[in-house]
Amino acid sequence: MSAAEAGEGSWTVERHLEGKPEQSVAMFHRFVELVAACGPYEVSPSKSSVTFKGARRGFAGARPTASGLKVYLDLQRALESPRVRSVSPYTARLFVHHLTLTSLDELDDELAGWIAEAYAVGGGAHLER
Repeated sequence: MSAAEAGEGSWTVERHLEGKPEQSVAMFHRFVELVAACGPYEVSPSKSSVTFKGARRGFAGARPTASGLKVYLDLQRALESPRVRSVSPYTARLFVHHLTLTSLDELDDELAGWIAEAYAVGGGAHLER
């Protein structure tokens, strides 16, 4: 049975990378490096994206596209940046941020800082008073 025939439960990182341009794949791998620099995590691929999970919850996701990388980050604050495509309240203490990255250069120190903030959420930082 092919991955397509197996349905939703068969989504893998490899399936997300399949057929994507070399730059998009490189961007995804760089995103994974930035997440890994924060500490241990788990990966949970689904049809919509590859979610990165900390000890308490998912905190980020990425999906390679034909033109780059779509990313989301769960943060305890709403970022105001031209790089952020949209920000929505997710819970009373969390905001989900969507970014569309089109260049490997965009996976920079600023993004790494946001990923580190999201990683803290994955560990439960949003639950502390």
